[in-house]
Amino acid sequence: MLDYGILDTLDKLDVEVAGVLKGSLPTYLDKYNGSEYVNVGAAREPDLEEISAMKPDLIIISGREAEMYEEIKQLTPTIYLPIDFTNYMEEFTNNMETVGKIFGKEDEISKELKELDEKMNDVKDKATEVDEEALIIMANGGKISAYGPGSRYGGLIHNTAGYKAADENIEDSRYGKSVNFEYVMKEDPGIVFVVDRNAALDPEHVGTKKAIENELFKKTEAYKNDQVYYLKMDAWFYGGGLQSMEMMIEDLDIF
Repeated sequence: MLDYGILDTLDKLDVEVAGVLKGSLPTYLDKYNGSEYVNVGAAREPDLEEISAMKPDLIIISGREAEMYEEIKQLTPTIYLPIDFTNYMEEFTNNMETVGKIFGKEDEISKELKELDEKMNDVKDKATEVDEEALIIMANGGKISAYGPGSRYGGLIHNTAGYKAADENIEDSRYGKSVNFEYVMKEDPGIVFVVDRNAALDPEHVGTKKAIENELFKKTEAYKNDQVYYLKMDAWFYGGGLQSMEMMIEDLDIF
């Protein structure tokens, strides 16, 4: 088992796994750091020798391990479950239904998906009535970047939840479009969602809020109206499962 989103889902469904990527486990999956689970490396750096020695019945990977798919599938049957961010919920639903079929948990998956759909539809109903435009910015080592519709984060925030984008023309890239605070002030979003990459890589990291909310940022409508939201990075950075999706939807339910 390599994908955190699928691990997240199997944990929710009480399905046991043998090996996990312990190198960067989300905190809500911390129990898998236990000695009863074999450490098979870290995200983007799976330990192929350890995986081979385990002789697993099945490996499930996501985008982080996609480049190694050809190598990994030589070890044992391997399933690749990607996420198309422009069509996030449909892809997520397909992945969850696939997991349900594999592990005989179709009924449980159907129930969980129905509940998540109801929660997301509630967010949509409220978000589409909001006039304020939203901007997604990522803080990363003292620099900031912006994400637009269809991006890694915008796919859910803009395309699915329906929050209007402050800038419709942001070119999609993995780490967002490099911007500065003059850009943020110029766009003057009414809502800001903050992706704290520093905290995602180091849960002990502090200081992002102070760095983001500087004198220029304080001139935005979002700051003046207390509409700045720091996303739960364990969910957004390592998401793709039932538990993380619930946390992500909660982050978007701001009205």
